Parts: sequence; structure tokens; C-alpha cells
Amino acid sequence: MKKKRIGFIAMSGVRAQNPELLAAGLTLPGFIERSKVIASLPSLSLLTLAGLTPDCFHIEYHEIADLHAAGDLPDDFDLVALTSLSAQIFDAYAVADRYRALGIPVVMGGLHVTSVPDEALEHASAIVIGEGEPLWPCVLADFERDDLQRIYRSEPAGLYELSQAPMPRFDLLDPEKYNRITVQTSRGCPHKCEFCASSILLTPRYKLKPVEKVIAEIRAIKRIWSRPFIEFADDNSFVHREHYKRLLRALIPEKLRWFTEADLRVAEDDELLGLMRDAGCQQVLIGLESPRRASLAGVETATNWKERHHDRYLAAIQRIQSRGITVNGCFILGLDGDTPEVFDEVLHFVRDSGLYEVQTTFLTAFPGTPLYRRLKAEGRILRDRAWDLCTLFDINFQPRNMSVAELQSGFMSLVKELYNARETSARRQGFRTRLRATMRGERKKELIAA
Repeated sequence: MKKKRIGFIAMSGVRAQNPELLAAGLTLPGFIERSKVIASLPSLSLLTLAGLTPDCFHIEYHEIADLHAAGDLPDDFDLVALTSLSAQIFDAYAVADRYRALGIPVVMGGLHVTSVPDEALEHASAIVIGEGEPLWPCVLADFERDDLQRIYRSEPAGLYELSQAPMPRFDLLDPEKYNRITVQTSRGCPHKCEFCASSILLTPRYKLKPVEKVIAEIRAIKRIWSRPFIEFADDNSFVHREHYKRLLRALIPEKLRWFTEADLRVAEDDELLGLMRDAGCQQVLIGLESPRRASLAGVETATNWKERHHDRYLAAIQRIQSRGITVNGCFILGLDGDTPEVFDEVLHFVRDSGLYEVQTTFLTAFPGTPLYRRLKAEGRILRDRAWDLCTLFDINFQPRNMSVAELQSGFMSLVKELYNARETSARRQGFRTRLRATMRGERKKELIAA
């Protein structure tokens, strides 16, 4: 009996709409070198669903950019699974519409679909609301019976445990195409920031993947890429320190280089920082959001954690980078506490802090977030459902204390200064100089102690 064919299609290659930023050469996403175009990461969510798909199906994974480059969409699938960031959801809807016109059912899921399910239903044969892993077997069973339902919903939300996570189908990827591979070690974040469109929309609690599962995924990747660079696709790693210390000890023998996202609390634990360094951490991305205390007020929906930690920013950055781990400090422009003076404040903070890397984005009202609901209620959304502006580098709302034009021009002036060759070189050289000084100081202490 001929196997039914499932196409997993990732909507890759999102870029800003902002013509000034495009002219300045900035791309989305940018990781370590802003002056370089970094290849898009593969869709871990689709690879995970592929890992849940029985062998009785023939499956393929495609990036939409590759399909467009090839000239057309393959039309020999029996079922198509699509996921997309908000910024490219209109393109995803167009792909779904084309397949449905051919009589091929389309299942859509992810953060955007979970946030605006009624909209997605206009284009998909079926939608998955919430975490996809517990629902995908049901979707496949109904598909085989020719009884695909319109809506599959995780109820109650958050029950799924990462201990049940399947091995993602990394073997479906072209080894020559990707410069870093994603692995998820946790899901969720305790901070619940108002603007955050991450997995907290899928699960109300923080979840951990068992250490042995993470290591198994790492080894599966290494069988394909001998020296992979790993991006841990977590909203906030290291929340549960003892768990992560066990994971880091297990990672040391794997001899990896990796990147992750965390909050400032990593700087509070010397043992954790040492293990991160020894396990191969190259960079940690931290959402500092603003150098201005007033702008941090109300960022989280439950607490003002970042505002309360504002005075610790500089010391925390220094402690992390003294271990040889670079910090990518992320700043959001357009927060309610921001005025036109904030752009100079960010520039001065970056210089004073010694940050190795910096990321600046516009405050963005993503669908499903508390921020979107609040700004819509306040009449501050510039154009409803303008999801193509949800790139982090386009403005989709009216700032409180400046005009849209002031936010745009201030942002452009800031990024042109931050990312010019002189500033970039100074950040790199400053990091190396301070690290050498730290290492000399530690060596001197060791000699004195001896």
C-alpha cells in the first residue's frame, strides 16, 4: 500500500519591511555579527511533529524560501503542515490557500494560530491551538479516517510534559544549509512580560526537558554535523539552577559551542557561570529592555522584576563576561516610559557596560499578547491585523511619549551609531582587554595562594 505523503513547510526568511533599516543592511534574525546575513534556523516545531509521525507516512521537510527558489510548490502531498511567525503569516495563508485549492488538506499551528484561531480557520483545513505534541497523533488518526476536525485544542493548557518529547527529525535537514541547529531544553518563562509572544502563550507554566533527552538530541545532531553550533531554543534558560547544572555537567564532554537566552540571575551563581563556560557557552542573550528605570515599570504583567534589578545591570554584565561568555544585551525602543532622550541613553549604557553585542528592536504588539490587547483598547494600534509589521524592526503602534516619526528617526540614528565599524570594533576589543585583565588577576591570586 502506497504511503500517504506529508509535507512539513516552514515559512522561513522573514525580513523587516522598514526600508531605512533594509538600506542600512540590518537583517532578521541577527545573532552575533550584525553586518552579516545569518541563515534562518530550521523550524524545531515542525521537526518535532515529524518525530511524532509514524513510519507509515512518507514525510518531507521544506523551507518556503527553497520552494520559491525552485519555482513552485510540490503538489504530490496528501497533507500539509504549516507554521509561521506572525510577520509571514499572510504568506503562509497564501500557501495554505493554494494547497486547499488543489484539494490537499492543510493543518496550521503555532503561536500566531493559537492567538487568532478564527482568522487562521479561514485558510486552514484544521488548526492546532496550543502545544502541538499532544494533539498531532489525534490529527493524524483523524486524517487517516478522512475525518479531519476543524479545531484541535490542548485542554487544559499546559499538561504536556517535555519528558514525553519525541526526538526531532534532524535527519530531514540538508546538512549544508544550516549554520546552527536548535534544541529546546525548557518551555515557558516566569516573567510573563507584557510584550512577549513566546511559548508562554502556549503553556502557563515553566517546563524542563530531562537531561538525558537533551543529550540524546545533541548526539543525534552530532551524527549529522560533526561540530554543530547549537542554539538552545528556550525563552529563559537556567531558571531551575540545579537542573541546569546537571545538564551543563553532561554537556561538557560533548565539546559543543552554543548560544542561549536567559535573565540576569545567571550572574548570581559563580558555579553556574563556570559550568556554562566549561560546557561551551559562547553567548547569552539577555533582555535588558531599557537602561531607563521608568521604562521598565510595568514591563512584566505580574511583577516589576526587571525594574527592581535595574541597578544590577552593569555588575551582572561584567561578571558574566569575565568568564569569557559574551552578553548580547537586548533593548526595546518605544516603551511607555521612553522619551526621545532614550536613544542617547541606550548608546551611553552600551558603551559604559562593555557589552560585547547589542540588539535593538522596536516595541512590537504581537497578537495574543497583553500588550496588543492593551494598546488596542487604548486606540494605539496603527493598523489592525498588520501582522507583516510584527518583525521587531517595524512600528505597529503609537508610542506614548513621542511621535511615530520621532521613534523611527531616533532608532535609525541609534542603530547607525551602534553598528558602525568603529563602535563594533571598540566593543570587541574592550571585551578582549577586560577578559585578559581578569585572567591576569586570577592568575596572580593563584600564585599568591600557592
